[in-house]
Amino acid sequence: MTDIFYKANLKCPICDGVLMLEDQKTLYCNGQKKHAYDLSSSGYVNLSSPKQCGGGDTKEAVRARSAFLDAGYYKPISDKILELLTLYGNGGERVVDAGCGEGYYTVQAAKNGFFTLGFDISKSAVEAAAKRARRDSIKNGVYGVASIYSLPIFDACADAVINIFAPCVEAEFSRVLVKGGVLVVAWAGKSHLMGLKSAIYEETQENDVRNDLPRELELLCEERLEYDITLTDNAKIRSLFAMTPYYWRTSQKDAGKLDKLEELKTNIDINFSVYRKN
Repeated sequence: MTDIFYKANLKCPICDGVLMLEDQKTLYCNGQKKHAYDLSSSGYVNLSSPKQCGGGDTKEAVRARSAFLDAGYYKPISDKILELLTLYGNGGERVVDAGCGEGYYTVQAAKNGFFTLGFDISKSAVEAAAKRARRDSIKNGVYGVASIYSLPIFDACADAVINIFAPCVEAEFSRVLVKGGVLVVAWAGKSHLMGLKSAIYEETQENDVRNDLPRELELLCEERLEYDITLTDNAKIRSLFAMTPYYWRTSQKDAGKLDKLEELKTNIDINFSVYRKN
C-alpha cells in the first residue's frame, strides 16, 4: 500500500508538503508541522482543505447513481472514455478522475490497467468509490475527498485527466498534466435524457451549450455518442431521476409523474472532447 501512495504524488492541502503513508493507516507530510491524514476504514483519505469541506452529492444521490450505473446503462460511455484514453494517451499510466463521484468510471479505468486517482468534493461519493474499488479488488487506485479546483497532487504528475459530467477546470487540469498529457471531457449533449424530461415536464428544452471547455489546450478530437435505453421498472426510473440535476429543480407535482411509471425509454446523448497539453 505504501507504494501506491508513493506513486500517487499526493501533496498536503495545508502546506504543500509531500504526503507519504507511514503506518499503513495515516498519511503524513514532510512539512514543519507534519500534518496527518487518516485513511478511512473504506480506504479513502480526506484531503479537502477547511475552506472546501462539505458539499457535493448526498448519500441518497450516490446510492441512486450507483444503482443505475451498476445496471450497465452507461457502459458505452465508460467504453468510449477508455477507448479515447488508449488512443490518445500515448501509453501514459496515471489517470486522475476529476469529479469521480462514486467511482464507476475510475474503477473501470483501473480494471483496464491505469493507475487511477479519484477525487470528489463529496465525502459520500468518495467513500462509495473506495468501497467499489475494494469490492472489485482494485489495487492500483487512490481515492480522496478534494475539490477539483485545487487537486492535492503535484504539478506535472498525471498522464491523463478524465472529467465526466463535472465542471471543467482547465488551469488546474493543465497544472497537473505532464507535457503531452491528455484531458478527456464528457458531458451531456443537447438531447441527453429528453425522454426522461418529456415524462416530467409539459415543455422541454435542449441542454445548454457548455461554456467552460478548454481554450488553451490543444483540441485533438470531438466525438458524440447516441443510443437509447429502456428502463423497465419504477426503481430504475427513480434512480436515474435522482442522479440528475432535475431532481433538485423539479416541483413535487412534476416529480410525482414518475411515481407509477413502470417503463421509460429515453435517449443518451454524450459529447466527448480530447485535449493535449503541449
